[in-house]
Amino acid sequence: MGDVNDTESFLDDLYHFANEEPVISTKRQTCQRCCRPLSVCWCPYLPREPIQLSTSVYVLQHPFEDNQCLRTGPMLYHSLPPGKCHIIRGKRFSPEKYPELASVMKAPNTILLYPGVDAIDICDLSHLPDGQDIGYNLVLLDGTWAQARGLYHQNAMVKWPQKVQINSGMISKYVIRTQPTDVCLSTVESAAVALSFLEKKPQIIDILTKPLEALCQFQLDHGAQKHQSKEYLIKNGLYKRKVKSSRIKDAH
Repeated sequence: MGDVNDTESFLDDLYHFANEEPVISTKRQTCQRCCRPLSVCWCPYLPREPIQLSTSVYVLQHPFEDNQCLRTGPMLYHSLPPGKCHIIRGKRFSPEKYPELASVMKAPNTILLYPGVDAIDICDLSHLPDGQDIGYNLVLLDGTWAQARGLYHQNAMVKWPQKVQINSGMISKYVIRTQPTDVCLSTVESAAVALSFLEKKPQIIDILTKPLEALCQFQLDHGAQKHQSKEYLIKNGLYKRKVKSSRIKDAH
């Protein structure tokens, strides 16, 4: 099992390395916050004030994700108050190298957003008592679906927290990337749905996903095409690669 995951992760990393967008010298002004050209900057769509919440978010990000210009992690980071969103990049997370993260993973109020037979629906998670100072620690794995699986299977302490999953049926707004299934969500969308429940604030979903909607619209206006999920393409005989049905899994 470990060998299969390692091979899959290696091939996925190799694919993204080979298809990484080249760095092109340009004189276009870029935003210092989102690092995108000012003409397609999504920062104006961030909330005017950071969303106040009791939950702390920890994003374990695959290193290759930082090279993607269409990543959604920064949208989450810049929408939350300072100290509420921690993005930690790496492939291997050991208690010896990351003692503070290990303490978070061991805490009884820490939950990992990751699907599986042993994951409970986040809607079935008991809320912490009102008035209690401490909130939940919400851990997310950021990368492609193969990279996220690699982070989970290759790091023992990632498996320590209670696993939760989202069964909201929400269709992703991230229409410029191909998702495994119709209900797979991007990192910022997954966090938005989870936080809307943990904080008892349904409006968080719309607030956190506005920059994503803007990003997608910018790309579509500049020639990008809307993507259907692999699940949709396979069901409708439009997927050209040979795949196993077991590879289409739930995510986030």
